[in-house]
Amino acid sequence: MEEISLAEFCRLFGDHRRAFHLEMKEEYHVEEEDEEFRRFLAGETREPDWGSDWRGHIRDATAAGCAMQRLRIVSEPLNDYARFLLAHAAGSVAAGEDIRYLFRGKAAEIDLPVEDCWLFDDSKLVLVLFPEDGRRYGMHSVDDPELTARYVTVRDQVWKRAIPYSEYVG
Repeated sequence: MEEISLAEFCRLFGDHRRAFHLEMKEEYHVEEEDEEFRRFLAGETREPDWGSDWRGHIRDATAAGCAMQRLRIVSEPLNDYARFLLAHAAGSVAAGEDIRYLFRGKAAEIDLPVEDCWLFDDSKLVLVLFPEDGRRYGMHSVDDPELTARYVTVRDQVWKRAIPYSEYVG
C-alpha cells in the first residue's frame, strides 16, 4: 500500500472510464469541511463557491469520459453529518456525479470491507483511510488483485440495491 498525493489521485480520473467512490462511515471529520459543517448546523446559508473545485473536477472528468459514481451507506434517521452531505450533493449531481444511497440495513448481508475506497474501472483500488477521530489519514494505492476483486464485487452488490439521489430526496 502506497500513499498517493492529491495530484496523483486526480490524474487517475483521466486514465479510467469509471470512478466509483464507496462511503460507509456514519460521519467524517474532514478538516476542509469543518467551517461549512459548523455553518450548516447553525442554519447559516452556505457560501456559493464551497466545493466548487471538486465540482469543477467532476465536470472535467465526466467531460473527458469518466463516469463518476458515489455510493453512501446511510442509517436512518440521518445524523447531522449525513444531512449535511445530502444538502451538498445536489451540486455534485448537477456537475455530473451519480450519487446513490443505500440504507445500512439493506447492506447487512453484504460482506462490506472496512475501509472506504475509490475504485477505478475494475483494476485500480485507492483506499481512503480514516483513523478513529475521523480525520482523513490519506489516500493509498493498493496493488492487491484479491482485495481489488473484493471491492469490485461489493461495488456491484451495493450499486444495484442503491437509490439514486433524485429518488432519495424526492
